[in-house]
Amino acid sequence: MNKIIFILILQIFTISNIYASDNFVKNYHLKSTSPEKILFIGNSYLYYNDSLHNHFKRIVEEKNPNYDGSSNVKSSTIGGSRLKHHNLDYLLTAKAISSLEKFDLVILQGGSGESQSEEERNSFSEKAKEHINKIQSTGSEAALYMIHAYVKPHKNYDPNQIRVIEKMYVETGERNSALVIPVGLAFENAYKKRPEIKLHKMDGTHPDLLGTYLAACVVYASIYKDNPIGVAYDYFGSINSKDKLFLQEVAQETVQAFFY
Repeated sequence: MNKIIFILILQIFTISNIYASDNFVKNYHLKSTSPEKILFIGNSYLYYNDSLHNHFKRIVEEKNPNYDGSSNVKSSTIGGSRLKHHNLDYLLTAKAISSLEKFDLVILQGGSGESQSEEERNSFSEKAKEHINKIQSTGSEAALYMIHAYVKPHKNYDPNQIRVIEKMYVETGERNSALVIPVGLAFENAYKKRPEIKLHKMDGTHPDLLGTYLAACVVYASIYKDNPIGVAYDYFGSINSKDKLFLQEVAQETVQAFFY
């Protein structure tokens, strides 16, 4: 009996590893290795803590002193929004929200509720396909920002939620030739290493400052395939050196595991 149980466990473990491997080896890479003009589209997950795009552009500016983040990195967010709530036609219009004619890369962040049911996940997949097709038709590239999962005390907390989110984003990215940025997996990995770290606000859904910083490092590493470890930027002294290095290391490890 024990032998049979052991064999079954081994088979389950093998299948799980094959599934994970299938996810990771198929991830799409950007054609451009150095996109400059970047648009973030999402909700308060991006907007909180002085907006993720501001942290991202400061990291890029440190790495590339000739880069003008203020001119090239933009963000359009609607509180509580899902992909379907964004007027992409307008946002992709030349000079609609900036002086830029066209973005090199458009990053789409879905709503937290879009992973909660099969109906919602199908809706996400359909709208993502529509948005990505529009983005690519303009000559820009598209990326999907994989969100983090809820934590306690959020009423919809589920320890398996990140697996649902991961599958939803990875499959959508693969089907539409879009880069997937594994922010949610980085949150999971950080909590595994340091359960006491505070990446979420007290509501269990929105990112706290350290969560936003981690996300910015993951976005940077995913887009440019460059290691964020050693970046001096610490939000003007607001993030201590221990946390800063830890988050940079988690970002790099997560991106390396996800793409390679």
